[in-house]
Amino acid sequence: MKATTYVALGLDQPPPVEVNGRSNSDILASLNHAGDAPYHPCPESMPAADVPAGVVTKHADWNGSRVFANMLRDIFVYLPPNLDARHPASLIVFNDGFGYASSRGPVRAPLVLDTLLARGEIEPTVAVFVNPGRPANGGAAEDPEQRAIAMRQRSHEYDSLTPDYGRFLIDEVLPFVVREHGITITDDPDRRSVCGISSGGICAFTVAWQHPEHFRRVLSHCGSFTNIHGGHNYPYLIRATPRKPIRVFLQSGANDAQTLYGDWPLANQTMANALAYAGYDHRFEFGQGGHSLRHGGAIFAESLRWLWRKAQ
Repeated sequence: MKATTYVALGLDQPPPVEVNGRSNSDILASLNHAGDAPYHPCPESMPAADVPAGVVTKHADWNGSRVFANMLRDIFVYLPPNLDARHPASLIVFNDGFGYASSRGPVRAPLVLDTLLARGEIEPTVAVFVNPGRPANGGAAEDPEQRAIAMRQRSHEYDSLTPDYGRFLIDEVLPFVVREHGITITDDPDRRSVCGISSGGICAFTVAWQHPEHFRRVLSHCGSFTNIHGGHNYPYLIRATPRKPIRVFLQSGANDAQTLYGDWPLANQTMANALAYAGYDHRFEFGQGGHSLRHGGAIFAESLRWLWRKAQ
């Protein structure tokens, strides 16, 4: 389709605020949905008292990026207990990091990692929790205009199907983490994972899709494989592109989001069908939950076991 046709159809413009009686922010209707009620943090998120605990360090207002210049963001780094810096650790990166790192959230990833490591189910793993950027010269974070700017920046970083976010992680975030903590992270892409929810979920897939030489494990919760910045094209690309050496775990639910951008439950089912068609090592868990981490948190430990299992 020619660019002039896009303009004629209005597809070069952002979606309207409201059309057909529906808002482009209808995603709010699927948050904290009643379908989430059966889902609780997995048992592994409540370690026994004798389980050694890792350490989470917060790097506030980090602005060391040229890929996304003039942006501040908080980065949290989890180091497993008794980590031997001489031996390369496995890696998992979380988009929307605080939502995964919080000890009171639905996932509680550091606590789950503590449990799985103590049981000998996983190798020592460094977790990097990265928040989206916000303008370095912005006003108060609670200002509605600043919140809108931050949301647009998050979508720019996460929903774009370009190599940029992967380069941001590979060339900027990970070198910072290694230098700051004096650790070694594996170069083996089979031991490097990316995780996220919603736009962070499609971003996790994009990182591995664009950079399989660096990341080959994807965990996507309620991924936004919809037409925000063209994510609805992934099922075709998966079917039509030679299979890449990545492993993918998808999660969504019957009460996931419905907005002007698309149908999240259907989009994730379509992604799973495309992965099956193309012969990918993948798993799809479809429940009753809404657009939240409740279901993903309930199966988080099992997700990691499956994602990090040894090749058959």
